[in-house]
Amino acid sequence: MDSVTRTSIDALSSTENFDQLRIPLDETNRYTVPMSVRVPFKEAWSGEADCKQCTLRESVLFAGLKEADFEKIHQPINQFSLQPGQALYRTGESGENMYTIRSGVVKLVQYLADGSQRIVRLVKTSDVTGLEALVDKPYEHDAVVLQPTEVCCLPVSTVKNLSQDNPDLHIELLNRWQRALSEADAWLTELSTGSSRERVARLLLRLVSGDTEAECVLFGREDIGAMLGITTETASRTIAEFKRQGLLADLGGSRYRVNTDKVEDLLES
Repeated sequence: MDSVTRTSIDALSSTENFDQLRIPLDETNRYTVPMSVRVPFKEAWSGEADCKQCTLRESVLFAGLKEADFEKIHQPINQFSLQPGQALYRTGESGENMYTIRSGVVKLVQYLADGSQRIVRLVKTSDVTGLEALVDKPYEHDAVVLQPTEVCCLPVSTVKNLSQDNPDLHIELLNRWQRALSEADAWLTELSTGSSRERVARLLLRLVSGDTEAECVLFGREDIGAMLGITTETASRTIAEFKRQGLLADLGGSRYRVNTDKVEDLLES
C-alpha cells in the first residue's frame, strides 16, 4: 500500500480528517500532514490492509464489532507516523477524532500558571487517547510524541454511531474511561509522592511492567522531571546514581535494563 508523501496541510485541506492533524515539523509556522495511509475501516479491523501486528485489529475496543457493523462505516481510518516532539493535538482544541496508539509513546501534558509543564500520563501501545471528544469536550492536554509513534485516527462520529447500536463497544468505551482514570490515580499516588529515588524507582517498574526482559527506553531527564514533579537536575542525578548502584544497565540508544529485584528492595527498605 502506497503512503501519502508528507506535504503541506493546505494541499489537503479538503481531504476528510486531515484538517485535525496540523503538526509543525520545525520552528516555522508551516504545518504539515504526517506520513499517512488511508485504510478502509473494515480492512483495518480485519488486518487485511496493514501488518498483522496492527493494534487496531487486536485492540478489544473493536473486538465486539460484527460484520454487519462495517456496512454502516463510510469513513476511512487514517494511519500515520509521528516523530518525537510532534503534537497529536493541543489543549483546548475542538476534538473530532480519537486516537489508538499502534506503537510508541505519547505524553499528555498540562501547563502550570508559571509556564512549567507537568506530564500527567503516558499513552502507550493499544491505548486510546482523546476520549473527551466523545462527550463533545475540547482536548484537556497537549498530546506530544516521546518516541517514534504510529497512530490510527478514529472519527468520533463513527465511534458514537457504532456504540449506539453495539453494546459491547459501548461497554468497552466505558472501560477505557475507567482505565484512564485508574492510570491518572496511579500517577498521582505512585509518581507524585515520596523521595525522588522512590519516584524514579516506581517509574522504572511501571515502564518495564509486562516486559519479560525488564527493558525500557528512558526519556529525556527534563521529561522524567516533569513526570515526577522533580527538577531536571535531580532526575539526572538519580538516574546516574541508579546506574552506579546496578539498578540500571545502559544498553545504548537510551535503552536500559532494570534490575527489578534491586529496585523493589529499594522501595521496601
